[in-house]
Amino acid sequence: MDEQRSTVMVPIGEAQLPADLTLPAQPVGVVLFAHGSGSSRHSPRNVSVARTLNDSGLATVLVDLLTPVEDEVDTRTAELRFDIGLLASRLAGIVDWLATGRPAGDVPIGLFGASTGAAAALVAAASRADRVAAVVSRGGRPDLAGDALAQVRTPTLLLVGGLDEEVIALNEQALAELGEAGELRVIPGATHLFEEPGTLEQVADQAAAWFTAHLSR
Repeated sequence: MDEQRSTVMVPIGEAQLPADLTLPAQPVGVVLFAHGSGSSRHSPRNVSVARTLNDSGLATVLVDLLTPVEDEVDTRTAELRFDIGLLASRLAGIVDWLATGRPAGDVPIGLFGASTGAAAALVAAASRADRVAAVVSRGGRPDLAGDALAQVRTPTLLLVGGLDEEVIALNEQALAELGEAGELRVIPGATHLFEEPGTLEQVADQAAAWFTAHLSR
């Protein structure tokens, strides 16, 4: 499949955020990734999932939500990775940037969030209900989205490892808040990072199917 890859700087307020873009020839939609605490746009798991989405005709944007200076602070203090408000506002800004038609064209937008990134994705989806058409959470902490959960109307798929009992419970509570917008699926035999053979592939395949169904016009 013909595709273009590039790294760009996304202007969000006074911040310039580096993002890796992959654009299939005629994307059916674009998926923006929100990585989890302590991770980056180079996360091997998110990169792997993105490749599967690309193979399904979806453009992907893997972005660092913190600037290099902020990342240095966070490496020392771990405080910004849990600042869901900051991360969600950055995501919302990137959604607005994508909605201008740069760089993927006028296509529907989805959000993929891992760990704490899932909470930021849901807060952003609640604030950009007219622009975000689908959300997928991988091993996410949707409970950290707080009051925004009940405001989410975007179709949201919660994927959790079957051995990740604490996170399953948190996702079940979040599902009650999401109501008809949410669906919870458990990947058997998977722990929090989906390191077991074949489990991350299941995440990628289910995410691709969810986004294809909800982003295709």
